[in-house]
Amino acid sequence: MVMLTTKPEQIDVDFGKTAVIVVDMQNAFAAKGGMFDLAGFDITAADEVIQVNRRLLETARKKRVKVIYLQMTYQPDLSDAGDSSSPNFHKELGMVLMRDRPELDGKLLIENSWDWQIVDELTPQDGDYVVTKSRYSGFVGTNLNSYLRGLGIRHVLFTGVATNVCVDSTARDAFFNEYWPILIEDAMNHSGPDFNRESTLWNFEHVFGWVTNSDQVIEAMERDTN
Repeated sequence: MVMLTTKPEQIDVDFGKTAVIVVDMQNAFAAKGGMFDLAGFDITAADEVIQVNRRLLETARKKRVKVIYLQMTYQPDLSDAGDSSSPNFHKELGMVLMRDRPELDGKLLIENSWDWQIVDELTPQDGDYVVTKSRYSGFVGTNLNSYLRGLGIRHVLFTGVATNVCVDSTARDAFFNEYWPILIEDAMNHSGPDFNRESTLWNFEHVFGWVTNSDQVIEAMERDTN
């Protein structure tokens, strides 16, 4: 066990039973010309977040900490996206944009499209695991929970996009499934006003888990002698 500096208090972490979950670091959410950019969301922080993730994941792999990617994915026929009776149909940004802007039809978050791909700088490596999902939470309709259980994972470190949507949704479900969720705040980017980011971080510091930064995580991993 290694002491990790987090808010609101330090916690002991067994990195042999810890996974880094990289949420939706796809062109859609972090690249010029991707879905967020097309929708007018501010993605200026994305480049810095990508670089933070690169450093963090390099250390995690070196220390044999499991790296798991979540990837928001729709089939080309949208059979997994939900029809008009589904709230996802009405609220998920890609679904809305593809209906409202015909030139984008079939191009946002569709499997094997450019928009869907994980950004080049963070391409999954051998030994990493990719979970595709069609809802905000990585636990809904996927094998994420059974995969984590099979590895004996207890602590989950979260990075990715968006802090206040898919990271928040997945990390809350981690809490409900008896994992210890830890948000790495400088390895994430949010959507909308900054109070969305602040609200998510407050909720996890006080209610759902813990908050830290990449320097603290890297330092703790490097201190781990196991």
